[in-house]
Amino acid sequence: MQDKIPYKIYLSEDEIPRQWINVKAFMKEQHAPFLNPATGKPCTKDDLRPVFCDELIDQELDCTHKYIPIPDEIVDFYKMYRPSPLVRAYVLEKALGTPAKIYYKFEGNNTSGSHKLNSAVAQAYYAKKQGITSVTTETGAGQWGTALSMACAFYGLDCKVYMVKTSSEQKPHRKEVMRTYGATVIASPSDTTEVGRTILAEHPGTGGSLGCAISEAIEVATHTPNCRYVLGSVLDHVLLHQSVIGLEAKAALDKYGVKPDLVIGCAGGGSNLGGLISPFMADRLEGKTDTRFLAVEPASCPSLTRGKYAYDFCDTGKTTPLAKMYTLGSGFMPSPNHAGGLRYHGMSPVVSKLYHDGYIDAVSYEQTAVFQAAEQFARTEGILPAPESSHAIKAAIDEALKCKETGEAKTILFGLTGTGYFDMTAYKAFNDGTMTDYIPTDADLQVGFDSLPKVEG
Repeated sequence: MQDKIPYKIYLSEDEIPRQWINVKAFMKEQHAPFLNPATGKPCTKDDLRPVFCDELIDQELDCTHKYIPIPDEIVDFYKMYRPSPLVRAYVLEKALGTPAKIYYKFEGNNTSGSHKLNSAVAQAYYAKKQGITSVTTETGAGQWGTALSMACAFYGLDCKVYMVKTSSEQKPHRKEVMRTYGATVIASPSDTTEVGRTILAEHPGTGGSLGCAISEAIEVATHTPNCRYVLGSVLDHVLLHQSVIGLEAKAALDKYGVKPDLVIGCAGGGSNLGGLISPFMADRLEGKTDTRFLAVEPASCPSLTRGKYAYDFCDTGKTTPLAKMYTLGSGFMPSPNHAGGLRYHGMSPVVSKLYHDGYIDAVSYEQTAVFQAAEQFARTEGILPAPESSHAIKAAIDEALKCKETGEAKTILFGLTGTGYFDMTAYKAFNDGTMTDYIPTDADLQVGFDSLPKVEG
C-alpha cells in the first residue's frame, strides 16, 4: 500500500481539523503546575491575567478536555494556507538506499515560512475578541515574529517584536518582512527596557537569547495599557494550537492505512514537536500503538539531553512564573549558532514531562552535521530547509540509514517546520567552510544551573 502513495498527500479544505487535540488530557500524570515566584504557590488564572489573554489562560490550564473546538474564524484563516501537504520522500529514500519509508509534514507553504502561523492567528484572534489593542512578543530566528506580524495585521492589532540580537544581525530581511506587516522590531537585549539595560550591563556585547527577549516583551506588555504578551512556543496552549499539524498528518496517513513507527521533530521550546506528535502520542498513551518519538536539539543548547528537570524561570530577567521543565537555567547564554529558533534554555513542560516519563527520546547534533543533512535534503527533495527543521532531517536520515543496516522497513515521519531562504548567511558559512561547532562544557552549563531558583519539587 505504501509504495502506491503519491509524492504529496493533500487533504481537502473540508478536512481541516475543527478541533485541536489536548494531549494533556490523555496523559496519565500531568506536569507540575506553574508556580507564582512571589508566593511559591500554583498560579491561578488571576496570576496570569495581567500577562496573557483570558481564553488562552483557560486553554493553558485545561487538563480535562481531550478536544477543544477551533473557532470558525480561525478555520477560515487557516484555509488561506492549510491543509499543508504530507510528502513521501521518495528521492531521499532512493539516495540513501534505505528500505525505510520517509514522510515529512511541510509547514513552510505560507508567507511566514513556518508552522508558527498556526498559533499566531489563534492568539491574535483571542486578543482581538477580548478587546486587546496591542501585543508584544519575542522571536529567535524570526519565524514567530513574522507569523505574529501577519496575524496582527489581519486583526488590526499593534505588534512589538523583540528579536534576538544575533538573529537580527544574521537575518536583517526577516525584520523587513515584519515591518512590512506593520510590526515594530527591536534587537534584544536593548536599552528600551529596564531588564534589557540590566542584561546589557551584566553581559556586555551579548548576542542575546530568547530568554532575554521574553523578559523585555513581558516588561512592555505589563506596563502598556490594554496590551498582552503572546509567545510562539513552550506553553501548553501553543502546543494545543500546533496540534493541527499532527492531526492533518495523521488524517493523511490514515487515508492509506499508514502507521508511523517513528515520529521526529526538532525541539527548541517544543511547539513544533508537541504539535506534530500530539495525536500519535494520544494513541500511545491509550495503549493503541507503540510509536517511538524523537526530539532533536542543537548540541550547543541541549536542554533535554544535558539539562536538569527542575523548576525554572522561563526568561532571563526572572519575571515569569516558574515552570517545571528540562532546563539549562535561565542564566544560560547560548552560543550564536544559526538555528536561532532552537536557542532557548528550557523545554515545554508537556514535552519535558513526556520525556521524563520515557515516552520521548532525545538526541543532539552539531550544526555542521545538521547543514550536511540540509544540503542532502535540498539536493534530493528540492526544498531549502530552515536550520531548525534540518535537525529533524538529520535524525530522519540517521534512522533511515540504521534501517539500511538492519533491513527493517520502518515508517518515519518528521516535521519540516519551515524554509531556509532567510538563512543564507548560515548556508554561506557552511558552503565557505567557515561554519564552526560549539558544544558547551560542563563548566559552561554549570553557570546556568547555578541560576536555578531554590524550589522544592
